[in-house]
Order: sequence, then structure tokens, then C-alpha cells
Amino acid sequence: MQQHKIKEFIYPYPLPKHYGSSGKPVEVTQSTPKIFTPLTIKDVKLKNRIVVSPMCQYSCIDGFMSDYHLVHYGTFARGGASMVVMEATAVSQIGRITYADSGLWKDEQMEPLKRIVNFMHQFDCKTSIQIAHAGRKASTHPPFLGKRNESIPIDDPDGHGWLPIGPSDISWGPGSTVPKEMTLNEITDVINQFKDSAERCLKVGFDMIQIHGAHGYLISSFLSPTSNKRTDKYGGDFNGRIKLLIDIVKAVRTVWPISKPLSVRLSCEEWVKDGWHIDDTIRLSKILETLGVDIIDCSSGGNSVDQIIQGGPLYQVKFAEQVKRNTNLKTVAVGLINKPNEADSILEMDKCDLVMMARAFLRDPFWPLHCADELDVDTDVSLEYSFLKPRMMKVSEFKQPTHGHHEENLTIP
Repeated sequence: MQQHKIKEFIYPYPLPKHYGSSGKPVEVTQSTPKIFTPLTIKDVKLKNRIVVSPMCQYSCIDGFMSDYHLVHYGTFARGGASMVVMEATAVSQIGRITYADSGLWKDEQMEPLKRIVNFMHQFDCKTSIQIAHAGRKASTHPPFLGKRNESIPIDDPDGHGWLPIGPSDISWGPGSTVPKEMTLNEITDVINQFKDSAERCLKVGFDMIQIHGAHGYLISSFLSPTSNKRTDKYGGDFNGRIKLLIDIVKAVRTVWPISKPLSVRLSCEEWVKDGWHIDDTIRLSKILETLGVDIIDCSSGGNSVDQIIQGGPLYQVKFAEQVKRNTNLKTVAVGLINKPNEADSILEMDKCDLVMMARAFLRDPFWPLHCADELDVDTDVSLEYSFLKPRMMKVSEFKQPTHGHHEENLTIP
């Protein structure tokens, strides 16, 4: 098969020896706010504790990312984030939330991802991606086109609809298609799809992957007794309902090296009576810890239209804290974390290991640099923006040049 040539950015000169990277403190001391201290997880060293949360952009054709995503994610890398978790990326065509979702169900989809990952690495920004299956919440419209959460019919004339699958034939809510209850063979297929996508992530060069087990999508719907009414080995009691996730994690770890971090996002609380609760999350997390999972991303909700969320700033931090207190796992706090002093305080109080933000980065892709200014931390900026930092303009020594190529051949098998 023909090789695809990828034009990539590399610096055309050796870098100043004093240059770290955007968002990296010039010096870390005992008085440095914890949000700007490094963290090492397996073979990944993060320059600060600020991570970009996965946010669906609904801007792909046939699952392929494009120049839009290069600019979108590349800006976060230049803005000082230590790591970016790319949006929910479907492990199969019918595993997309919408027809415009990102995908990694075929080898050809690796090419644009590799270009983005390599660009971000130039700024010492680690890369992760959330591999996902939408389950019964699949086959919907992009949410900003006026029909949020409304299913697209299977016979849609534009070919944008399909039959969703799930643990049981229970729809997510009004306007949602009733999913097909999965057979055991279909469950095995999905497990293998997660494995295959994880293997592609390794080939692309991601530093970490995250398995999406939250927000009512396929894995999340298997976990909850409100949506999983199966009577076979993938349903019933707690051990049955967690089996799909357990089998996926085991399969992924056969191809994703143990030296690389593996994260799972969970809805720690379903916010409905007789649903999935924080005690279940802690119990599950202890099991995941034995299977090579390193990080639990602690979100909540999304599996039921009947949920009553007790929201507000930092409302999910307590879940990250409880998982952290009861396991040896690293935890991520997420949800309405916007202010620098608040983000730093939850780290200083050891309630989590990383803070992950979404809307804050949409409002301000350079949030880490503005956070540093507010907390009086001197960080580097992107080298090309050195005019913002007069000290960065004083150069006396250079690093040894790294040899790279402006074009890299990615062979698609």
C-alpha cells in the first residue's frame, strides 16, 4: 500500500539551553504552588498538574481528525498544559456518539493523529486519548445543531443513523432509539475493538490512553443496575456488571505496555436512587488497581435522564478524594474547576493528583500561563513568544540539536 507522507513541525535550530517549555516553572522550590510541581506516572513525567479534559468536537468525517484538530489541540500544548486528553474516539463505527465523532477503528485514522501528537510533543506536552464506545447513546446529532440527545433514525437518508447497542433493550431517554441488547459475541467484538484501538494508540505515539467508562456510554451503562438488566455473566450482581470493563482493561493491557500509564474515566456517582454510587466506584477502583490501571478520572452522572445532580464549583472533587483515600491510585479531579487558587488548593490538600479542565480551556487555551501569573510563578512560554519574557531573550548556550525530519513516513499496513 502507498505510504503517506506527513509534514511535521520541528525547530530549525538548536534550542536555548535555558529553555524548558511553555508552562514549565523556571525553578521548583518548597514554596512552589503544587499545581506547578512535576508528577511522574510510570514513564511519563508531567511538567505541571494541569491537564486538558477530553472534549468532543464533532468535526470529523469518517472518524478522521483534520487540521482543525491540529490547531485545537496544538494550541493547548503551546498554552502550557502538561497533558492533553483528546476527545472520545470511537473504537468502532457504531460506537460513535454522532456521525461527526473521532474514530480509531481502522489503521488509516492513525495518520492525522500522529501528526497532532508529534506537534504537541515539540512543546513537552504529553498526549493521551480517550477510547470509547457510545453504546445506547450513539447515533445522535452533534449537540450544537439544535437536536441534542435526539437519535437519528436508522433509515436516515443521509446515512447518519444506525441501530445503537447496549447491555439491555432500554433507551437512554425520550427521543432516544431503543438499543439492541448485545449478544455475547458482540460483547467479545467490542472488547477486541478496544484492544485494537489501544494498539493503534501505541503506534501513533500516545503517552497515555484513557478508557471511557463514564457518562452513560457503553461501559457506564453496563456498570449500572438501572440500565443493565442482563441475567448472564455480564449482568446481575456487581461482579457481573463490571465484567465488561474488567475484560476491556485486561485486553488493553495485553497491547499497551505496563510502563505506560492507563487511565479509566468513571461516573463515580449516578445521582439516582438504586443506581451506581461512590461506594461502588471505590470497590471497582480497588479491582482496577490490580489490573494495571494507574489513574481514575473521577466524573459523575450521564447515565440517566432522572439524575438530580448536586452541582456547583468543585462539586466532583470529593469523588477524587474518596478514591484517592481508599486506593493507591492517582486520581484526577474534574468538573467546574476554573479558578487558579481553587485548582491549586485541592492539590495542596491532597484531594487529587491532577486537575483536569474543559470549559476553562475553551475560554482560555493559555489558562496555565495566566494561572502562573496569578499564583506568582515564573514559567517559560512558547519559545516563539519569548518577547513576553525578557529574561528568555538572553541566550548564551544552546542544547545539543535533535535530528528530525520535516517529513515522516507512516506506513499503513
